[in-house]
Amino acid sequence: METTPGMPSAGIWGVGRAVPARVLTNADLEAMVDTTDEWIRTRTGIERRHIAAPDEAASDLAYRASRQALENADVAAEEVDLVIVATVTPDMLFPATACLLADRLGANKPAAFDLEAGCTGFVYAITVAEKMVASGAYRRALVVGSEILTRITDWEDRATCVLFGDAAGAAVVGPCRAGTGILSHVLGSDGAGGDVLNMPAGGSRMGTSEETVRDRLHYLHMSGSDVFKFAVRAMGNSATESTQRAGLDRDDIDLYIPHQANHRIITASAKRLGLPLDRVVMNIQEYGNTSSASIPLALAEAWEDGRVAAGDNILLVGFGAGLTWGATVLRWLDDGDRR
Repeated sequence: METTPGMPSAGIWGVGRAVPARVLTNADLEAMVDTTDEWIRTRTGIERRHIAAPDEAASDLAYRASRQALENADVAAEEVDLVIVATVTPDMLFPATACLLADRLGANKPAAFDLEAGCTGFVYAITVAEKMVASGAYRRALVVGSEILTRITDWEDRATCVLFGDAAGAAVVGPCRAGTGILSHVLGSDGAGGDVLNMPAGGSRMGTSEETVRDRLHYLHMSGSDVFKFAVRAMGNSATESTQRAGLDRDDIDLYIPHQANHRIITASAKRLGLPLDRVVMNIQEYGNTSSASIPLALAEAWEDGRVAAGDNILLVGFGAGLTWGATVLRWLDDGDRR
C-alpha cells in the first residue's frame, strides 16, 4: 500500500541502537564447536557477534536504543503515546516487553504491545506505527526491534550457533509533510513454511517438559538451504513492489538496508534489484543475524556514519520466520518536514 497524495503522512524522526559489550569472535567459536573462521566468513560473512550479559534482557537493550532515538528525535519520553516492540525473545511471555520498556522510559501510560513477525518484525512494526500516527490517533510512536537470540541458540549446533547475535534498534515515528516519510509498504506471509524456521517447544502446542528440554526443542531450529531460497525471492519481489508503489525506480533508491542474515543473500538480492553495493548497508560482519533488531540497527549505524541525508529514499527489506516478508520505502526527513 502506498501513501495517498495529500493525506497525512508519518516518518522517522530519530533513530538509536544498542549492542552488548561482550564480543564473541569466530576464533572463540572455533574453541566451542567444530567450525573454523574461514568456514563462517565465506558462507555467512560474519566475523563476530555481540552477546548479552547474563543479567541483560531484551528490554535492557531496547531501553538503551530508545533513549538514544528519543534524544536524536528531540522527543521527551512523556510525549510518546505508542510503543511497539518487535521481538521473538521478549523478557517473558507476558507482560509485553513494550509495557516494561514504556514504564522504564517514563512514558505517560501509552498504548504498548509486542509484535512478533520474526526477522521481519521491525518492518511490520514501523508500518503499523506509520498508519496509527498518520490516522491522527497517535502523535509520537516509539518502534523498537530488540533481541537476545543467544538465549535460544543451541551452542552445540554448529550450523546455527555461528549465525546469531544480540542487539536493539529503535526509531521515533511522528507526523510529517505529505510526500515525505514512509511512502509505501509491502507485507506478506506464508504459514506453509512455518517449519523451516521455528522454536518447537515453549508454547501452547508443546509445553515445557523433561522431554522437550532433553530433546533441545527450546532452541531455534532452521533449514538453512530452504531459508536461503525463500529469502532471495521474497526480498527481491517485495523490494520491487514497494519501490513501484512509492512511484520510484531502482535508480531513485539512495540506500538499501536489508535484513542482515547472510552476506550471500544480501549481495544476491542487491544484484537482483540492480543496486550497486555502495548503496547497500551491510554490517553482518560485526553483529551477525540479530533478527528484528538488524534493520533498525543498520539504519541507526548508517545515520551515525553520515550515509543518510534529508531527502534520501531508503529501502528497508526483511524476511523471517512465519514465513514472513516485508519492505518499506521511506524518504528521510529534515526538520522542516515534521508536523
